[in-house]
Amino acid sequence: MRSIKELGTYAENTWCPGCGNFGILTAVKKALVEAFEGGMKAEDVVMVSGIGCHAKIVDYVNVNSFYSLHGRVLPPATGISLSNPELTVICHAGDGDAYGEGIAHLIFTAKRNVDITLIVHDNRVYGLTTGQFTPTSPEGFKGRSTPKGSPERPINPLELVLSAGATFVARGYSGKIGHLKNLILEGVSHRGFSFIEVLQPCYTFFNTYSFYNERVYELEEGEGGTSDRNLAVSLARKWSYDSVDASIPIGIFYKEQRPTFQERILGDRPLLKRKGQDVFGFIKEAV
Repeated sequence: MRSIKELGTYAENTWCPGCGNFGILTAVKKALVEAFEGGMKAEDVVMVSGIGCHAKIVDYVNVNSFYSLHGRVLPPATGISLSNPELTVICHAGDGDAYGEGIAHLIFTAKRNVDITLIVHDNRVYGLTTGQFTPTSPEGFKGRSTPKGSPERPINPLELVLSAGATFVARGYSGKIGHLKNLILEGVSHRGFSFIEVLQPCYTFFNTYSFYNERVYELEEGEGGTSDRNLAVSLARKWSYDSVDASIPIGIFYKEQRPTFQERILGDRPLLKRKGQDVFGFIKEAV
């Protein structure tokens, strides 16, 4: 599988015209094509999704996939990776999915340093259910559930996962596909929990294209990618998700290497093979 076209499927795309998810889909496909050219096998890739507009991406990419429940993308992804650590597991979640219902799973996956990649499609609104506010919606956001404006301040996801212990933290923008593609490649190749927050405008219920186009800038070499967590937190705080004035940095904020959850659980046991292996015996021994 060497081309974007070969990664396509028969499924009809039902995202709204102008949706930022199209940019993420293109970036994911471009990243996978480069990874396949580098030796990765398509049959060794598994994409796991939650529930929401973002989740449809697994229908549009011709690799193994698994739909989870709302907010529960990370537990089955962890199980998939533990059962066969040779797989490349890429997770997709929305901001409501990851930071609302699934926030406890996010914190513990980062804490454990599970060797998977999480791409969060953050449109800062519940798009599939037609416009309710989410944990990253700005204060005063007027939607179906908050017609007079949200009384809550938004969280900063990067600051959250840095505090929880993630070993790869990045932010991208769906309007910068080439840059996002490179972030995804870096995240997938990283050994440990890779968190990629993607600013993804919802053209229908929260159109933020102009806002991001005026403020987003790419971190220059030497600015990000630090192994100093305090410096990374300071960089993440440059934009508070509520400010209309601050510039918005995108790129790799933090990167370090430490033992993964899989390594701590499985140790030096042989990897699970598809054939000729006593699966139940292997699992019993591992735990």
